[in-house]
Amino acid sequence: MKIIALFSLSVVILGIFISSVILESENEFMTYLQRSGPFVGADIPRMDGIDGSGIKVAIIDTGVDFNHPDLFGWGPDGKVIGGYNFIQEDQPPLDTNGHGTQVAGVIAADGEIVGIAPKVKILAYKVSENGEGVSSDLIIRAIEKAIEDEADIINISLGVNKTNSKIERAVNLALEKEIFVVVAAGNDGPGLKTIGSPGKNFGSVTVGATYNNLTSSLVATLEIDEKPYTVIPMVGSSKLEKAITGKIIFAGYGKMEDFEKLDVENAIIIVERGSNIEDELLYFSIKEKNAAGAGAKALIIFNDKPGIFLGELIHESVETGYTPQIPVVSIDREDGLEIIKSLKESSKGIMNLFYNPDFVAHFSSRGPVSPFYIKPEIVAPGAYINTTQNNAGYNFTSGTSFAAPHVSGAAALLLQKNPELHHHEIKSILLTTVKDVSDAYGQRFSIHEAGAGRLDIGNAYNAKLIIIPPNFVVNVSAEKLIAEQKFDLKLLDGELDNLDIKFEGPEFINFAHIIEGNTLLVKMSISEEKFGDYEGRIIIHHEDIRYVIPFLLHYTEGSIFVTQQNQKLYFDIHHPDEWSFAKILVINSKDASTSTITTTPDKKTSIEIYENSEYWIDAKIRVNGNTSNAFSTIEINSLEENHERADILHVPEKQIVIITVILIGIGVFGLIKRK
Repeated sequence: MKIIALFSLSVVILGIFISSVILESENEFMTYLQRSGPFVGADIPRMDGIDGSGIKVAIIDTGVDFNHPDLFGWGPDGKVIGGYNFIQEDQPPLDTNGHGTQVAGVIAADGEIVGIAPKVKILAYKVSENGEGVSSDLIIRAIEKAIEDEADIINISLGVNKTNSKIERAVNLALEKEIFVVVAAGNDGPGLKTIGSPGKNFGSVTVGATYNNLTSSLVATLEIDEKPYTVIPMVGSSKLEKAITGKIIFAGYGKMEDFEKLDVENAIIIVERGSNIEDELLYFSIKEKNAAGAGAKALIIFNDKPGIFLGELIHESVETGYTPQIPVVSIDREDGLEIIKSLKESSKGIMNLFYNPDFVAHFSSRGPVSPFYIKPEIVAPGAYINTTQNNAGYNFTSGTSFAAPHVSGAAALLLQKNPELHHHEIKSILLTTVKDVSDAYGQRFSIHEAGAGRLDIGNAYNAKLIIIPPNFVVNVSAEKLIAEQKFDLKLLDGELDNLDIKFEGPEFINFAHIIEGNTLLVKMSISEEKFGDYEGRIIIHHEDIRYVIPFLLHYTEGSIFVTQQNQKLYFDIHHPDEWSFAKILVINSKDASTSTITTTPDKKTSIEIYENSEYWIDAKIRVNGNTSNAFSTIEINSLEENHERADILHVPEKQIVIITVILIGIGVFGLIKRK
């Protein structure tokens, strides 16, 4: 039994947020959800009367408060038409925590707050009482119950930071039943490889979080001696009219006495979080006031433990009349210590704070999760969302938990417009019609951070072209310099003869394409020896809509070739240098279950497979004391149906023979004894 975490963050900072929900007109009040909805284009379908009517969305979470006026009613005539309470099975799935109600509000609120698809019906599956953890077994049971209840869409805003093959299988079963599954990426960013199950699932849509279309979408940049660092502006800091430049000076913990012997006039100060005196409450606001009073232009606070943090200058304990005077940013402890260690008399810093709603939130979990597919696939607003809360309330909150339901609501709108769409077609439309998201330096976020880009419901709603697959991964090597990819094109309206296709990627990749009927054939060939991992995009314009198809390309020195003979896969490894050993991972794409074998140059290696599937092959080749990767894939569809897998798994063939002989011997001796 695995314990699953809910992907939300407690970001209820009332003093700042209440003042910032007032818009340009002092008489106009609008909630955060009503900003993020139009920002992603949810108002465009509503002009045509598309509001989610007739669509059932399953929310696997802490339940839903169906007494909330924006989500009112339990039973066939209510907003929450069904579901199940897996915690107290004789009770309805009423939310006593708030997380599930917050998720439901983003999708389906229909009152003071308006969700992305306000007329959908909800199936609420309560798998946690307090929101602190969820059994993976309950997640699986909830998915199975959603299938039984004929949900159209499943939203899962929780997960575990590892692969769980049973959850993967359950999600795949829902996909086989034509249910669209949306999962949150998680809140373990900004590091890479921080997405777990069910966010790792190949077939579901995994959603990361961006900021919202608000004045709270404040991002910061910091460069010291021309090296960029990741920093987060503290709540209470303001946008700068121009970047601040100044000498970098370390000032201990930012106490008054730390500044007494320092000349910090017009400098950028860096200090450590907390205090060197146990139990001393040295608030960020105190550090800021001390630095500003000493003449500093900006303040950097590095963490007193590993990781980065979101700090608040305005809080309930701040002294009366306090107003921040200089910008303050937080930084990871490791980076802070690096800055201090490398400081020179001439060290200069440049800091800037500005608004950028299409900026991936620092907490949003990143990929990759596999060399063979892309995660996350899309991002959506997930920071500072005001949504429904228990007891008829509303709550400001952040997390990928609230990015995912933006996508679930978008899927409901597309499905209402065109009920014949398959789940993979909805996925394609949503993923290929996105907006670009850029970092603080104007550079597009990588695929591992933002997938294809930010959800754009307006583009998706008006799209007339479905492209399968919506993204892809290709493998080339020193012995295989050409990669091909086939795309199936399906028109909802219009004609294919006016497609404009462009390639964006490394210059050493030669690109060619041809359209044959409803198929787009793409060929990429390598012109230079530049081994490594690369990303790029194919851009297709069709009738005023831009479609984005991101890709990852692995260019490896070594190669692994795989062939099938009956129920076995055979492997052949090549490398331009002499290799001594290789570990081969064979991954079943259906549930990410993995078999591992090893080989040497003089050994013919094979592994038995037990079901039709696409298998991903990851070879780790030992060459001169170093490890070199090689990748391949193979589609198996020739095995007999209902072929039962042997009970003894992952046991070498020689051992299976020995075990078989022993079992036969036991049987024979048993018969003799009975005589």
